[in-house]
Amino acid sequence: MAVATVNLRAVTSWVGIARLFAIVLSCIAFSLVASTRAFGGPYGTWCMFTWCFCFAVTLLVVLLELLELYPKLPLSWDDFTSAFSMLATLMVFTTSVVFPSTFINSPCSGSKCARQAVATTVSCLCFLAYAVEVGLTRAKPGDISSFLSTVPGLLKVFEAYVACLIFSLLDTFSSEAGLQWCVAVYSICFIVTLLIIIFTIGRCLSYLPCPLEKMLVVYNTLALVMYITATILWPLYSFRGKSRPESCGRDCWWNKHLGVTFLTIFNLIAYLVDLVYSTKMVFIRAPP
Repeated sequence: MAVATVNLRAVTSWVGIARLFAIVLSCIAFSLVASTRAFGGPYGTWCMFTWCFCFAVTLLVVLLELLELYPKLPLSWDDFTSAFSMLATLMVFTTSVVFPSTFINSPCSGSKCARQAVATTVSCLCFLAYAVEVGLTRAKPGDISSFLSTVPGLLKVFEAYVACLIFSLLDTFSSEAGLQWCVAVYSICFIVTLLIIIFTIGRCLSYLPCPLEKMLVVYNTLALVMYITATILWPLYSFRGKSRPESCGRDCWWNKHLGVTFLTIFNLIAYLVDLVYSTKMVFIRAPP
């Protein structure tokens, strides 16, 4: 009969402590918001999903490491935890911005608003906990044993997440060829980036026809060129000959297209930095 072993370092190491903080803070955040019963609509649903999802997955990660069950999983555990902590950092950061801007009105008074303000503060602390975990688990320069814990790997998660944000704002756009090309750029780069992440976590990189580092240089170069065209064409075709509507609320097409413009620039910068680091991984080896 097998005896279960307990790895206390899963909760006593700095990474484990950061995860425990994230679990507690995310639980407090969604509990406070749930008690207000004011989280309707797509933005409220997103915020509640983020806190619940991060709470559940982080708790699962801690339990699997505590009971030392993760080696039995058919995946690269270090890559999975690095990718998730980066994803959780981005999701909680977005939620910490979206929730107060959507649900907290000025002036803020009453117990309901107080709970919403505390939930926002707790969510910001939860973001810091995940950011600390990313910093603690990031690979040292020259170490590529866990790709998704390196700067290029973390950037891959960032690029995929930003692309998802872009898709969430693409509910309305005209059928002009320039805008359709931009959507194709976002889609193609998202799919390839997501496949790289999945192949890395699933330990399928050995099936690639060439080393990952060299493939990344080629892909990042193509993605950078494609995003340069999207950065130029999206605002050109979206705002050419059009002025901002007088009554332009949160769901106004102008604001959404402006958001896509800035997110495109963010991903352009990310792919540029990614290309620089990927090139260094191929041509500049760290001394042994």
